Amino acid sequence: MIPWSCLGCWARGFEGELAVIISKECSQLRDGDDVRPYIAGYTCLNDVSAREYQALDKQWTRAKSFDTFCPLGPVLETEFDLASGTVETLLNGARKQYSAFTAMVFPVDVIIPWVSRVMTLVPGDVIATGTPAGVGPMHPGDTVEVAIAGIGTLSNPVVERSA
Repeated sequence: MIPWSCLGCWARGFEGELAVIISKECSQLRDGDDVRPYIAGYTCLNDVSAREYQALDKQWTRAKSFDTFCPLGPVLETEFDLASGTVETLLNGARKQYSAFTAMVFPVDVIIPWVSRVMTLVPGDVIATGTPAGVGPMHPGDTVEVAIAGIGTLSNPVVERSA
């Protein structure tokens, strides 16, 4: 469930993404290094954002860090083929996003070394890999589904947060 209230937020946004889960510590990887030993698996992720804080802040940490803002699942898939994978996001059953992972601006084998040069990655760390075009608002009563063939579907209702 994605509760609605966050200190007066007026707009929530969904972003369907592939999540990469790290299997073992890595730091200072170079471009071209084999990243497969560092990947425990993949899952679906909904990168929820409070759009007004994205507009107000120079960085997006607050806009993306409220409780419940990064649901992921439903499983950790260890044998996923990125080359044939796609991500699809549905809002109330209507397709809002769709893309093949081959169209990623920064593929996983580029993202992991780049992040490892900024911070040491440890087992269980989650990397959100980015979202295709089509992000949009969601409201209480909506249901957001992030579907990745070969992994499953993450389904989240959007609800008012109780006081």
